[in-house]
Amino acid sequence: MTPKAAHGANRRPGIRARFDLKAMPYLLISPYFLLFAVFGLFPLGFTLWVSLHSWRLAGDKEFIGFDNYGFLLTNAGFWNATGNTLGMFVMATIPQLVLAILLANALNKRMRGRLLYRMGILLPMVTSVVAVAIVFSQLFSPQYGMVNWLLETVGLDPVQWQSEKLPSWLAISAMVDWRWTGYNAIIFLAAMQTIPRDLYEAAAIDGASPRRQFWQITVPQLRPVIIFVVFISTMGGMMLFAEPLMFGSGRYDGGAAGQFQTIGLYIIQAFRERNNYGLAAAAAWLLFMFILIVAAVNYLFTNRIRGDR
Repeated sequence: MTPKAAHGANRRPGIRARFDLKAMPYLLISPYFLLFAVFGLFPLGFTLWVSLHSWRLAGDKEFIGFDNYGFLLTNAGFWNATGNTLGMFVMATIPQLVLAILLANALNKRMRGRLLYRMGILLPMVTSVVAVAIVFSQLFSPQYGMVNWLLETVGLDPVQWQSEKLPSWLAISAMVDWRWTGYNAIIFLAAMQTIPRDLYEAAAIDGASPRRQFWQITVPQLRPVIIFVVFISTMGGMMLFAEPLMFGSGRYDGGAAGQFQTIGLYIIQAFRERNNYGLAAAAAWLLFMFILIVAAVNYLFTNRIRGDR
C-alpha cells in the first residue's frame, strides 16, 4: 500500500459519513414523532387547557380553574358512568380472554381446514359495529328477541335487557366479546406457535396429558402475551363507546336511568347535549387518569409475575 493510500485509510470519516451513522436513524424515525406531537401531544395539552375553562362553543370562555373537575368528582351521574364502565369491562374482559386462549389452543392443533377457521374467527372484527349492534339489539329485544324466546322455552321469565342495569351490561358485554374474542385468539395463536415443540414432546414422553401440557407448558410460556392482551383489553374496555351507543339506539344518556352509560358516552353527552366543552374535556382527562391508574396496576402485576418466574 502506498503512503497516500495508507493515509486515506487511516483518515477519519468525513462529515457526511458521521451524519449517516449518527443522525440518519433519528432522521428516519422523526416523522412519527412529528406526527405524534401534532396529532397527539398538542390535542392532549389543548384539552387540558380547555378543561380549566367554562368553554361553550357559542358563548364566552371563562377561566374557572379546577371547578369542572370538582363538579365531576361530586357528580352522581359521572360516578354512575364510571361504575358502568368498570362493570362492563369486568364482565366483558374476563370471559373474552378465557375464550380467546381456549380457542387459540384449539386452532393450534392439527386439523383440516385450519387456515379457513383461523380466517373465520376474524370476521366479527371486520364487521361494522352498526351491523353488530342491530343484530344484537334484535337478539336481546325484550318482546321478540331470540334470547328471551330461549328463556321462555326453558320456563324462565323474559328479561328487560335495555331497562335494567345488569342485563344491559350482559348484553353489551356479549357484543364486545363477539367482536374481539377472535382478535385476541389470533394474538395467542401466534404466540403459541413460537413455543418449541420439544417441550410438548418431552412432556408427552413423561406421560403428561394434553390438559396438563396446556397448564404446565402453554400458559406459563404465554405469560408475557397474556399480560399484553390484558393491558390492551383494559384500555379498550375503559374507552367503551360504540357498543353502548348503538345498543341504546344512539342515545348518549345510556337509557332512562343511565343504566349502561359509559364515561365515553358521558363525555359526548356533556359536549353535544349540554354544550359544555370544558366539562367534556375535564371528563376526558379524568378518563385518561383512570387509564393511567389501570396501566400502573398492570405494570405492578407484570413485575410480580416476572418475579415469580
